[in-house]
Order: sequence, then C-alpha cells, then structure tokens
Amino acid sequence: MIEGIQVYSEYIVDGALVVDDVTGCIVEYGHNETISAKYTNTSEQVDHLVVKVHDYRDKLIMPGFIDTHVHYPQIDMIAAYGEQLLDWLNNYTFVTEANFGDPKVAHDTAQFFLNQLLANGTTSAMVFSTSHPESVNAFFYGKSQLNTRMITGNVLMDQNAPDNLCVPAEQGIRDTQNIIYNWHERGRQHVAITPRFAITSSPKQLQMAGELYASYESVYLQTHLAENHDEIAFVKQLYPNHKGYLDVYDTMGLLGRRTTLAHGIHLEISEYERLRATGTQISHCPTSNLFLGSGLFDLPKTLSYTGVGIATDVGAGTSLSMLTTLSEAYKIQQLQSNQLSAHQGLYQITLGNAQSLLLDNKIGNFMPNKEADFVVIDMGATELLERRMAQTKTLEEQLFVLMMLGDDRVIDQTVIAA
Repeated sequence: MIEGIQVYSEYIVDGALVVDDVTGCIVEYGHNETISAKYTNTSEQVDHLVVKVHDYRDKLIMPGFIDTHVHYPQIDMIAAYGEQLLDWLNNYTFVTEANFGDPKVAHDTAQFFLNQLLANGTTSAMVFSTSHPESVNAFFYGKSQLNTRMITGNVLMDQNAPDNLCVPAEQGIRDTQNIIYNWHERGRQHVAITPRFAITSSPKQLQMAGELYASYESVYLQTHLAENHDEIAFVKQLYPNHKGYLDVYDTMGLLGRRTTLAHGIHLEISEYERLRATGTQISHCPTSNLFLGSGLFDLPKTLSYTGVGIATDVGAGTSLSMLTTLSEAYKIQQLQSNQLSAHQGLYQITLGNAQSLLLDNKIGNFMPNKEADFVVIDMGATELLERRMAQTKTLEEQLFVLMMLGDDRVIDQTVIAA
C-alpha cells in the first residue's frame, strides 16, 4: 500500500449495474441474481419505467477513466521528435496552437479529441485549450453534445511566447471571466483559470489570475510546475526574489484545493510541505516525463504530502489511454524501487482522480446517485491478452496484466451518463 492512499475495491464476479437513463445516474449495483430478482423482464415495467437489459457477460465493468491533465490542441503534434521541454514548446507546441483562433480548426480538433478520449475509456478530464477563446468554446460545445464532465479554460500567456499566442494580461482575464459566465457549471462543464506556467506569464498576469481565482468558490486553476531543470532555472531568472518555483504561484494566490499543478518532479521539501498546507494537487504525467526526458516522479513521496492524479499530458504524452499511462507509471516507480499495484493504479485513474478534482461526489465509482459514466472492458481483446489471461489464477494477476498490456483495444464500450 502506498502511503497516503487507501484503496477500497469491490469485485463482483456475476454482477449487475442498474442505471437510470433519464437522470443519467446510478440506481444500485450488486449480484446479478439479487438484482434480477428485484427487477423484471425487459418487456415489463418497474415503477412505470421500462427496464432494459444489456448483457456484458465475460466483460469487466468499471467506472469511467479520468484524466487530470491533457492538452486537446496538441493531439495534432503528438510524437513530435527530438526535443526537451522548452525547445519542444517553441518548435512544435506554439506552432500548432497558433491555428486555434480559427473556429473550424478548434471545432474539428475538439470533436476528434473528445471521440478519442471516449475510445480510450476516458469519460472526464481536466484539459488545456489555447489562449484563443474560440478553442474553449469549441471544446465546451463539442463536449456538451456528448454530455461528458470536463474542465478547461483559455490559456493565459503574455510573455516569452509568440505574439500570435500572447494576450495582454487584462484581456486574458476578461476572456476567462466571459468563459466562466458562459460555461462554468452549466450542465457537466467546469472552467479552470489556466496560466500556462510562470515563464509565459508576467507577474501582473499571475497576480490577476490569483485575484480572479479568489473571487470564485468553485472555479478551478491549472498550470505546470517543476517539470524540467532548465524550466526551473528560467523561472529563477525571471523571479529572482522568490524562494523557489512554487513560491511564485504561492505569492500570487494560485495555490489551493482546487488547484492542479502538472508534473512537480523536481521539488524541495519546503515546496512539498507548502503543497500539503494549501491542499494543492499534483498531476503525474508518466509518458510525457519519459518522452521529454524530464525525470522520474516519486509517487509515494508526493502522496505522503498531497493528492496526486495520474494524467496522459498529450501531446508530450504519447497515448490517451489511461491504461497505457498506468503501465508507464509502474515502470517509473520500479526505477526508484517503489511499488504501484494494479489495485492502486486502477483506483488512481477512477476514484483517486475524481477525489483529486473534487468530483468524487459525482463520479469515480458506482455508489447510488452518482453519474453513470462507465467502461466495458474486454479482458481478452487481443490474442496475446486472451492467452495471457488464461494463465492467471487471481484477480490481482488479471488486473495487473490489464494495466500492463491494456490500451484502447480493450475498451468494448464507453457509456456516458447512462
């Protein structure tokens, strides 16, 4: 068991999940024999509601996966070769994101990205858009058609980025205010104040973001922290009077329980302690950290201080599959003589990530009245999986094989709000 996390898992061999497709919520779950005795045949009615039965025999039903950090515009530059963080941003990311002032580009990319999330079993995510309000509107419009629960916001940048992506501090904040007014908590939509990171925001912009954050109780904040040594050195150069990278955000009012900081690989003990004191969350991005050579994230150490979500971070991340992401997370911990069990990993990408995002009252498991977002998994989706599963003797073995070998091919169905 990793310190800081308690995993309560329940597995029912022959189970049944009852959902209400009117409210989109879970009614109950239990053993199939008990549930079947309570409810009637498909042609009859219970309390004036028609009962429909979907048979997923030989499949595994799990809560929908949750991704706590991903960039939807970067789906078009995934697997861009040969750079570390800062050069990669300048040579690939900013070039791609410049196109998202075009509503058609934003709309088409958002639709493709959202469909790819569902194909990978991901039903909720905390997402970066671009600095263009058009990119946020396109994303929220696309997700509202699918009724997924998502978080995003316009990226705030006013320095150290191309002119066609920088927005003056006042205008960027006005854009965010308009987005909050138009989209926040309308249906299953949430807005995050989104400064990219300290390098691309002036002190004025960060301070204004902090003031805006303080003025709302339910709006999120997302940014990046301590991903790369060169990044940390650049922040120190820009903010020489601060105690460290995290202190820049802290003094600007950006930390708090609704704040998620991506990466947090290279932190001082004092910074871990400040994360704990403020309740600020970290998103661990395994495939991204490996792809950019950023470093090895210490999961148990970070969990001993604060909550951690696990995230794909596409497009530096190399897969939208949360299962593939777990596989890489396991290897990163192995390199540090840490453990990550299948139970722990699958908890992290469901209820654990929901808790990190303060959405565990709505999603993350199958408790009654929660939203019915779930995935149907084919444990024998490939010949290799089928053969390997046949050799397993315990549930723990099966789930570990799923974590190491699973990807989008195992997702038989993704169900949103019943």
